[in-house]
Amino acid sequence: MNATSPTQSGLSRRSFLRTASLAGASALAIGALTPEVLAESMKDEHSPVKKGDIDILVAAQIAEALAVTTYSNIIDNAPFFKGLESDDQGYLIAARQEEMSHYLLEQSVTEQATPFTQFFFPNNMFSDAQTTLNVLVTLEDAFIAAYLVGVRNFSSDNLRVTAARIMGIESDHRTLARVLGPNVKSAFGGPIESITGALGVAESVDPPNNNGYERTLGWTSIDQAVNALLPFADFNSARAAGFNTSQSFQFNPFSPALPTPLGAFNSFNG
Repeated sequence: MNATSPTQSGLSRRSFLRTASLAGASALAIGALTPEVLAESMKDEHSPVKKGDIDILVAAQIAEALAVTTYSNIIDNAPFFKGLESDDQGYLIAARQEEMSHYLLEQSVTEQATPFTQFFFPNNMFSDAQTTLNVLVTLEDAFIAAYLVGVRNFSSDNLRVTAARIMGIESDHRTLARVLGPNVKSAFGGPIESITGALGVAESVDPPNNNGYERTLGWTSIDQAVNALLPFADFNSARAAGFNTSQSFQFNPFSPALPTPLGAFNSFNG
């Protein structure tokens, strides 16, 4: 956690996307991805990666960096985490690894790092379990909808299928986050029986898999996803949203270890 000044991240909605599109390359390690996978990731032999693809991918990198930061601080700082059963803890730990893997795969295509490395959250984000789960499900709702924008708008089949593959994992995360609610111990404000996601409506956690179809949130362009993420990444937007701007939370990249090789990216063929 780092103190943040009002001038540190005072970007407008328009400059947010422009900065994301133009951010320079960095020396972040690619971890377990092989050179063959990276070479394949860089292009579709029938359709080169286009600027619109890069815009979507960099926005996705910002989302994945935010996801890694969120899961990391739940694991490290949220009091209710240690009171969870081991399988519930395991979901959060595995989700952190998966989000980092998504980030690195996207970076292998864009050849640049996320332009935003510090994030803001609502008050009591990591101290109050209800707030934590509300925000976590809200973010997963947003990630699902953002990757569906990719499915709709990417220029190649490889990128569209990859977006769908990542979206499926974000859907797993949303459901598993809802599973956690009833398992929060009374000492930490549980059991939690309803969680409010991106639609702003409290929904019963029974059943946790309450979607027959994934929710698009009505988004058809990546600009809508960027707008939804602004309060988490931009100081002025965070303040306007009533988030806690007295501190920011640092994105700390690492080399992920996925739960099983069977679930790795491997290639565009799966």
